[in-house]
Parts: sequence; C-alpha cells; structure tokens
Amino acid sequence: MPEQEQKPARKSAMVGVVGRTNAGKSTVVNLMVGEKVSIVSPVEQTTRNTIRGIVEDPRGQLVLLDTPGLHKAVGPLGKLLNGMARASSAGVDILLVVFDAAHEPQMEDAGWMARVVRERPGKTVFALNKCDRAPFFETMFRDAWKEAMQKCEQPFPEPRWVTCCGIRKGGCDALLDALYELAEHGPALFPEDVVTDYPRKLAIADVVREKLIQRLRDEVPHEVGVAVKDIAEDRKRGWEVAVTIYVNRPSQKGIVIGPRGSLLKAVRQSSEPELSDMFGVKVRLELWVKVEPNWMKNSRLLAEMGYLGATR
Repeated sequence: MPEQEQKPARKSAMVGVVGRTNAGKSTVVNLMVGEKVSIVSPVEQTTRNTIRGIVEDPRGQLVLLDTPGLHKAVGPLGKLLNGMARASSAGVDILLVVFDAAHEPQMEDAGWMARVVRERPGKTVFALNKCDRAPFFETMFRDAWKEAMQKCEQPFPEPRWVTCCGIRKGGCDALLDALYELAEHGPALFPEDVVTDYPRKLAIADVVREKLIQRLRDEVPHEVGVAVKDIAEDRKRGWEVAVTIYVNRPSQKGIVIGPRGSLLKAVRQSSEPELSDMFGVKVRLELWVKVEPNWMKNSRLLAEMGYLGATR
C-alpha cells in the first residue's frame, strides 16, 4: 500500500500592523489579503477601528490587525484612536511597522522605533512602503533606527527590513515571505474561506465613511461619524440598511447633504454596488444626517461605532 504523501507543516501568526497615519497600512493589508477589508483614502485617520484581515496561503495563515494610524492626537477621539493603535502592538506574534519611506522620518515614526526598543517584541518587521516613489528615504529610516538603538542598553535583534509597494501587484510579496519565515508552525486561527471577521455593521459604516471622505474637504471628514442603525434582511429583496451620519455643527449638515441632496446621493450610489459585491446580496442604503454636537465625546455613540468595543 503506497505511503500517503505528507503535507508540509503549516504556519500561523497574529500580526499587529502599526505605524503613523497615512503610511499606507490599510493598502498594504488589502494587497496581502487579496481583497478590500480596510478602507483607504489620503485623509488622515481614515482607519478608526482595528480590522482583522486574514491571509490564506499554502504556507499557512496570517491574521493581520490593521490599526488606526498613530498621529498627533486632537480631542478625545484622536486620543482613543492612538490608544487603540498602541494596544494592538501588544500580545501579537509579529509586529509589522509600516513606514512611509517616500517622506523623511517623522516624529511618529521615531516614536514607533523607540517603542520597539523599549518593549523589545520578539519578532519585528520594518516595512518601508511606497518604494515606487522617488526620492525614497531608506537610508534616513535606517539611520533613525540606529539612533533609537543607542538608547538600548542590552543587545537587541535587528528587525527584518523589507521594501514594499502597497499599490502594485506583487508589491508585497517580499513582505509576505518575511512574515511567513517568522511565523511558527501551528493550526489556523480562522476557517480557510474567511478574509475578515470584522462585524458587518462596522464594515458597512466604513464603506459609507470612505465615500464621504472622498467627497469632503478640509476639516469636515474628521468630524463625521457613521453608524449603522438597522439591517432589515429579506430573502428576495436583499438588505435595507439604515445609516446615520453624525456631524458636530448645523453648517456641516448642509455640506454632507450637498445641493439638493447631490453629495449624499453620490455616496449612496457609490456605496451600494460595493457593499452588494462584498456581502453577496443586494444592499440598499437609507442615509440620514444628524447634528450631534460633540458626538466624539458621547460614549454611547462611540461604542455603537465600534470605538469602545465591536458590535455585530
């Protein structure tokens, strides 16, 4: 009787993806997962929750924790997001720090390096993102790391350095190779056909907020909150989703609605096809704009938006 071919041992790892805001963390995560699990825009603080993206590969499974970007916090929500970013770096198997190497190192980049030196995580990868840009400041980032290491009293293993491009097909292959090399042999943490365990209410709210961000300018995107109030499911008609968009001031309400409702209509029309494709059902949105002064200090609303604990 022929011997059964032995399958290679698979690996698994929980990877904390951190870095300053706008470093391209969500773009890198989406490319590695192979699907859009985290919203992307050039506006700072786009990612406001910790989102799990799951990479399934013959080598094993990587669970990527995409986090809010570390930034100079303004107000209670900014401080909350920074706290979430810092907390997500603890207790992971691998820490992946994404740097925007198309720009010189910033204060927040040095802060993450100092945190690595201080907390000494077992396995760390430094990803120098946007290697398709010129100039590319790899040398300055390596020099910044040397400076951070001068404050380290004991020998410390060098992080794995990788250059990558989150917007180019294959641009993160070397990064995936590095993560799998560092991962340990072990069972998968999620079923093989799952790409994210992000609650659907938060996923829907994120897509709507992404479309709003793409159309709003200046300070308004930072003062907009989105909460899914209800999902009415019908086997034939699909999902009817009630969404409330919160703003701080009455003047912002008119901006979000747009002339004769044009901006809100554009947001709905661009969101619905993406959500229908994401969930495999017809999704129709009902969007409402509500003025809620200081909503960023309202613990009930923050919890509903997933900032104080996820909701399904």
